[in-house]
Amino acid sequence: MADIQHSIPIAAKPEAIYPLIATAQGLAQWWAEDVTEPAGAVELGFFKRTTVYRLRLNADEPGVRTEWTCETGAEWTGTRIAFRLEPRGATTQLYFTHGDWAAATEYFVGCNTTWGELMFRLKAAAEGKPRGPLFLANELVY
Repeated sequence: MADIQHSIPIAAKPEAIYPLIATAQGLAQWWAEDVTEPAGAVELGFFKRTTVYRLRLNADEPGVRTEWTCETGAEWTGTRIAFRLEPRGATTQLYFTHGDWAAATEYFVGCNTTWGELMFRLKAAAEGKPRGPLFLANELVY
């Protein structure tokens, strides 16, 4: 199994970051513009919905940690996306893992790069300087 891991300091309290990692509306602020909520899950659509990742919340401790299980996506199915928030005075250290990949494929490596950019978009949104989602409904934004 292979894991993608990132850590980033965010100048915000865990309570401000939590909705961005635990709700469809929050994910839409920094990850993907096309977010829906069918049947108790969250779906993120990419490239005119030619790719759709369905995520189901499986661990939720408000202000502490959130974990999603990926239900769709060629190499994403069965992986987990976890966020852990550790308060440090006026800031919060965010620990991120996209874990349980079958192998460290070329696609895995590309996703690692994308997650790095996404961490900075999440940070900006939490700090009140939103850059918007990386993935718009019809295109990728850099």
